[in-house]
Amino acid sequence: MGLLADDIGPVLARDQFLRGESVEAAVRNPILNSWQRSVSLGLSPDGCELPFVQDLDIEGRLARAAGPVLDRLRERFAGRSVNVSLADGRGAVLQRRFGDASMAGRLPAIQTVPGFVFDERFAGTNGIGLALAERRLIHVYGAEHFAERSQANACSAIPVRDPLSGRIEGVLCLGYPHTDVDVALDIVMSKAAGVIEQRLLDQSSARERSLLQAYLDIRRRLPAADGQPVEPVTSGLDPRDRMILEERATELISAAQRAAVEVALPSGRRVTLVSRPVTSSSGVEGVVVEAVVPTSDTRLTAPTEIVTGTPYSTTPAPLADARTPARAVATAFVPGTTARTSGTPGGTPDGTGAGGLVLVGEAGVGKYAVAARRRLELLSEASTRIGTTLDVSRTARELAEMAVPRLADFVTIDLPEAVLRGDEPTDPTRDLHRTVVHGIRDDCPFYPEGERVHLQPTTPQLRCLTGGRTVLEPDLRSAAGWIAQSRANAQRILAHNVHSLIAVPLLARGIALGIASFYRARDPAPFGDDDRSLAQELATRAAICIDNARRYTREHAVVLALQHSLLPQGFPEQNAVEVAHRYMPAESGVGGDWFDVIPLSSARVALVVGDVVGHGLHAAATMGRLRTAARNFAELDLPPDEVLIHLDNLVGRLDREECGDDPFSGMTGIIGATCLYVIYDPTSQRCVMARAGHCPPALVLPDGAVTFPDLPAGPPLGLGGLPFETAEFHLPEGSQLVLYTDGLIEDRDRDFDTALEQLRRALAHPNRPPEETCQAVVEAVVPEHPADDIALLVARTHTLDPHRVATWDLPADPSLVSTVRAAVARQLAAWGLDEICFDIELLLSELVTNAVRYGSGPIQVRLLYDRTLTCEVSDTSSTAPHLRHAATTDEGGRGLFLVARLSQAWGTRYTAEGKVIWAECALEMPSGKAGEAAGPALDSFGSLGSFDDIPAI
Repeated sequence: MGLLADDIGPVLARDQFLRGESVEAAVRNPILNSWQRSVSLGLSPDGCELPFVQDLDIEGRLARAAGPVLDRLRERFAGRSVNVSLADGRGAVLQRRFGDASMAGRLPAIQTVPGFVFDERFAGTNGIGLALAERRLIHVYGAEHFAERSQANACSAIPVRDPLSGRIEGVLCLGYPHTDVDVALDIVMSKAAGVIEQRLLDQSSARERSLLQAYLDIRRRLPAADGQPVEPVTSGLDPRDRMILEERATELISAAQRAAVEVALPSGRRVTLVSRPVTSSSGVEGVVVEAVVPTSDTRLTAPTEIVTGTPYSTTPAPLADARTPARAVATAFVPGTTARTSGTPGGTPDGTGAGGLVLVGEAGVGKYAVAARRRLELLSEASTRIGTTLDVSRTARELAEMAVPRLADFVTIDLPEAVLRGDEPTDPTRDLHRTVVHGIRDDCPFYPEGERVHLQPTTPQLRCLTGGRTVLEPDLRSAAGWIAQSRANAQRILAHNVHSLIAVPLLARGIALGIASFYRARDPAPFGDDDRSLAQELATRAAICIDNARRYTREHAVVLALQHSLLPQGFPEQNAVEVAHRYMPAESGVGGDWFDVIPLSSARVALVVGDVVGHGLHAAATMGRLRTAARNFAELDLPPDEVLIHLDNLVGRLDREECGDDPFSGMTGIIGATCLYVIYDPTSQRCVMARAGHCPPALVLPDGAVTFPDLPAGPPLGLGGLPFETAEFHLPEGSQLVLYTDGLIEDRDRDFDTALEQLRRALAHPNRPPEETCQAVVEAVVPEHPADDIALLVARTHTLDPHRVATWDLPADPSLVSTVRAAVARQLAAWGLDEICFDIELLLSELVTNAVRYGSGPIQVRLLYDRTLTCEVSDTSSTAPHLRHAATTDEGGRGLFLVARLSQAWGTRYTAEGKVIWAECALEMPSGKAGEAAGPALDSFGSLGSFDDIPAI
């Protein structure tokens, strides 16, 4: 029909359509279908927003072919209101030309600036979008445009196809006033598109064009199905289907013979590929492959000569389980390149269906294409399978597993010892170790794994390593250098049909890391240049992964050494608890878990366990800073909650110093740290603890009961502004305190409650020493592949015998100082410490006098006889004494100076009632060793024992 019916205009028809009324008799079918698609896409006539893209191929094949044609069109329409545009296959405008140059300044940006996409999905009904949808020359007049902004114009558009593949490469479009409609424009458009297509064909090689021409010549001599060009049906084939057809067509090309192969596609369709040889007029021999897609109600037919091998005939011969084609598939590709769609005209020989070109090329090209595709597949797979871990040996084995059996039958890899331990090799030709032996059989007599390899300078392996290039030995039977390494071993290897070798140096960043040797046995053909290139590419990729693993191994060793240096190398001597510990780094890298045992004043001890989030050098360094800070705060004799407050402030300051005020500076601060701090007093058997976001400890009582005390969690360190709470427990002698980090019980492959139950069962043996308890916990609870660090600290409590504690309560009366001195002398004589009696009397006299003069009563004096003798004087005042140098004329100020000189350590500890001033005095044995006076007498630490076996004190 014409443009419009006699009784209705285009504007009225469009208004009726938008109101939902029927206009089928008044609008051309392509336009109506486009309107309906536009409405179904949710487009609005006044709101069609066009996307703008910048990835335009303005220097590509299409642009180069169309440029002169667009210039000629601009000259032809000079001075007229004509807008000439070229769009690519997605509808994005590449170039524009204007008959009247002033139009560029008057028109909106979407009609002048390249990059706007006029696909029907975005612009609705328009010339470019409709040409892509209809795949032919189209016209859109005035109100037929869906968008309001285009109502005053008319346009003509025609697809531009690649003559070799038949794929639509772009669209040529002319926009003009609707009053200038002229049928002669169709001729101009068709000729212009034809010239662009010819210029595209000219960019192809002469061989490609000659083979295509030979195919078309044959087609012209055969009857077509309906005399019309075959339209592509790629819309029915998804990318997987097309890829499978392309691969099978390539194999048919490489076979270079007549064949018909039915291919089952994942989508459920069955397609038959038909191949036959062709010869161009210039004598170039090649093969063409056509594809037919059957319908469900017809049988497939094929030329008799394909089935029987007889001369070519148009008589159809049915194939088993096949059906007659309905349309030809529209895929094709140029020899040696990837497939593209095709719309080549033609039909099947019997004239009952349409035939379509899939591939045309030389047989050798197809053979090489198959080999190239397989090499690309191998390299693509290697990029995902080599380097899955940061282990040097495992990465080398992945290279061998990747190459066998698709490239080689046996692979050996030799690496220097330095590379295996993470260092950079100084001389890669020395100290080589056979790291990997892998092949199709296990009995081939190569040097075994783990053995040191001494290679002669004449061997291909050492030649490739010293020269830094791949060495190919196509025939090992005549490779004198390889045989000279060991004639007997060479004979044994040759006896296993190993006959060809490629030796490749493993080079990364210009450093030789080792040798990969590829051997061939099953295939009688020797390795060739293509195999050498493939082996070298595989080895290069593997070398980079090996170098990354090597550097990781070195850095991991450095961080691990730092971590161990920052952890306790041994615990100080103390009698409050018997301890054992374990530290296990995560498989993914060293983290920030730490622990410590810190002796405190008055025979007490602090147990600390902490965890810094993350892994690597930063976490280890942060851990060291926190452990040092915790020891310093412990020296202040602060309670657990105050120690955590100081640590919390410190973490906040460190985080601000490292990150600064700019959160986007790229610096990594301390993103999380937890801590559990415990103080145990053996004189009272009281345990005080507090935690900052850490796991609660486990308590194992002497009767075997295991509990996890309800300890206030507290926030992680670094949040600031939140309090920490303490909890106090009474621990009978022989109880066990178990402190650990979350890596022990948290694992993605195990339930948290299950892990706690495993820990409970492992600890329910109170009579075991701490060392055995640690081992039992490791065996029963630690995950097989820990993802986080694990720190474990087990402490069994002891009690200071009451006979080794002496206490006196005094009023604040200076006259009682002499009384205290006498009582202390008697107690020291009872303990056998007469030799230090004078010093202790003088020290206590100064401390008691200081408490009477500057403190407030009541006053308490306490002596603790442990590894050292601790003297304590407590009062209810919070005033702390300070050590100073007294002037010559001062009458006082020398008391604390005497205390400091007579003791090995002294300090002040604040309590809820006031303060305690304490001083520790070393106990000297006749041998001069301190702290041994209580040795044999403290066999159980719970009773005084006898002094009969100790020499005179």
